[in-house]
Amino acid sequence: MDYHFKRCLEKKNLAKVNIDKKLIKKEITASESDLKDAQDVLTLEKYKIATISSYYSMFHAARALLYSKGYREKSHFCLRTAIKNLFVDSNLIELSLLDDYDTAKDLRENADYKSDFSKEGAEQLIAKAKKFLDKAKNLLNI
Repeated sequence: MDYHFKRCLEKKNLAKVNIDKKLIKKEITASESDLKDAQDVLTLEKYKIATISSYYSMFHAARALLYSKGYREKSHFCLRTAIKNLFVDSNLIELSLLDDYDTAKDLRENADYKSDFSKEGAEQLIAKAKKFLDKAKNLLNI
């Protein structure tokens, strides 16, 4: 357990909760829906929305994973920190998938706050989101 994970717990931005299979499934369903939305709006050349939806697909898949370990987050940073500590550090998820999540967060922030997005970025992010979701579903046996 690293410093950031401990800090998230101390600040109550990460909390221990009972494992709720319905909540896990709800997050996977949200992830699948966001991924489909990203794919659909890409065909309409709505690259900003595709970028944002791709990130949120990964976000919801990450939340499902976190819930499966009996934790709930209250910040994007603590979600990422928890995934690193609970899944990457224990070799359940490859570091490259966490790097993809970081890239998605950066691209989503650029799209949201700087109106900086592209077709290529949206296409790449959709592929990364699908890979992240597939890994989550595999780990969760969904």
